[in-house]
Amino acid sequence: MPCGFKSDLGLAIGVVVAVSALAVGFKTAIKVRSGLEDFDQPLSRSYRMDVTVKKPLSFFKVKPQARKRFDEDELRRLGESLKVRQMQPLVCLPDGTIIAGERRYRAALLVGMTELEVKIIEDAVTEAEFKRLQFTENMQRQDLTGYEQWQGCVELLRLTPGMTHRQLAEQVHLDASMVMRLLSPSKCIERVQKALADGLIGISDCYAISRLAEDKQAAALEMKLKGASRDELASHARRQINGDKPGVRMDRVKCELGNELSVMVSGMELGLDEVIDALGLAQKEARKARDQNLDVRTFAAVLRRRALKGGE
Repeated sequence: MPCGFKSDLGLAIGVVVAVSALAVGFKTAIKVRSGLEDFDQPLSRSYRMDVTVKKPLSFFKVKPQARKRFDEDELRRLGESLKVRQMQPLVCLPDGTIIAGERRYRAALLVGMTELEVKIIEDAVTEAEFKRLQFTENMQRQDLTGYEQWQGCVELLRLTPGMTHRQLAEQVHLDASMVMRLLSPSKCIERVQKALADGLIGISDCYAISRLAEDKQAAALEMKLKGASRDELASHARRQINGDKPGVRMDRVKCELGNELSVMVSGMELGLDEVIDALGLAQKEARKARDQNLDVRTFAAVLRRRALKGGE
C-alpha cells in the first residue's frame, strides 16, 4: 500500500514518545541501545540500584522470556562492539538474574569476554514486574516476532489477574489499539496460532482473521497462505462481517496530534485498519532511522527512495 508521510513524521513520533515518557514521571530508567544499545525505558516505579560494577559472566542467570530467537551473526557483531566499549550496563537482580541485557550477555559469551558491567536492583521485584520489565524492553527494540509479542502479552495478563487491556497498554507503554492487535491471536483457532508461531503469517493477519467467526477462520487462513496480501485479507474479513455494506474509505487521512503536529497518510481507498498499519510501520521505520543516527530529512528521503523502488 503506497503511503505518503509529512517530512516531520520522525520528529512528530519522537516528540509523542518523549512526551509520553515524561508524563509518566518515573525517577529511574533503564537505558539500552538497540543493536549497539539504544533506548530509554522508564520503569513502572522507582528502584534502588547500586552503582555500576563489573561482574564475571558466570554471575549472570537467564530466565525464560518473550524473546525466543537470537540471531548469531547479530550477536557476534554486538559482541565485537562490546569488546571496544560497553555503552550501557546490564540490569540484574541481586542473584544475577538478568532483567535487561540478555542479548549483550549472550554476545559477550559468544566472543569470549569474561565480564560485563551491571547495575543491580536492590529492591524486591515480583514475578509480574520482572516479566513486564523484560517484555517492555524487548518490545521497544521492535524485533520480537509476532508470536513472541502475543505470548508476552498473554503471560503478563496471566500474572496480573484482573488487569484490563488498557492497563496492560499503559504498563508496557503501547497504544491500547496496538495491544488489542497483539492479543488478537487469542481469538483465533489453533491452526492460525500455529501459522503465526511458524512465521507464515503476522499479527496484522491474525487481527483480520480474528474478526471472523471461528468457522470462517480456516478459509481466511488458506487464502493468506495461498498468497493473499494483508490488504486483501482485511478486505475479505470486512466483506464477511459487513456483507455488501460499503465501509468508509478515504485516499488521504490527516491525523492531527496537537501542538501543531500532524501526520498525513495517503493511498488508495484507505480504511482505518490501513491507517493503523501505516502509522505503525512509519513508527518502526523512524526508530530504525534514529538507531542509524539519521536526521529527519534523510529519513524522509530514504522512505521516498524505497517507495520508488517498490518498497524493497
